[in-house]
Amino acid sequence: MNPLDELKLELAKIPWFRDLKIQHLDKLAQISTLRRVKAGEVIFREGDIAKDVFIVLDGRIALDMLVPPRGKVRFYTAEAWEIFGWSSVTPTIHQRTAGATAVTDCLIASTDAQELRRLCDEDHDLGYVVMRRMANIVASRLMISRLQLLDIFAEPETKHAN
Repeated sequence: MNPLDELKLELAKIPWFRDLKIQHLDKLAQISTLRRVKAGEVIFREGDIAKDVFIVLDGRIALDMLVPPRGKVRFYTAEAWEIFGWSSVTPTIHQRTAGATAVTDCLIASTDAQELRRLCDEDHDLGYVVMRRMANIVASRLMISRLQLLDIFAEPETKHAN
């Protein structure tokens, strides 16, 4: 099987892609690649230039950020069919706001964020589905971040001083 057909098969498994027309799936496959990563492999670091958005097809990806004075803090673990690196799809974010490291061996799809924005601008039906999904992801991550902040501030600082 050629890589493009393999990619289309993998993308077709993702539940939110079921809302897409076949021609949309074809367009997404043309700007995406499959990538296998090993456990412990760094996919990107906080501060890196943001060029791609990723979908976990198999495995788990840890998302972390530097929180002074605590150091690197994992704030989310993306699993199958979840998107990470989504801020690269926004027109104004040019640096990674977090790091991503494979927790397990993974298969991920990498999509060129600039090309995805272009496709969404050219085809509003595709753009609506993609941006609706992105809005859900942003809302979910904000809620998770809020809960984690509440947890951090609920713990006395002295517990972390040791």
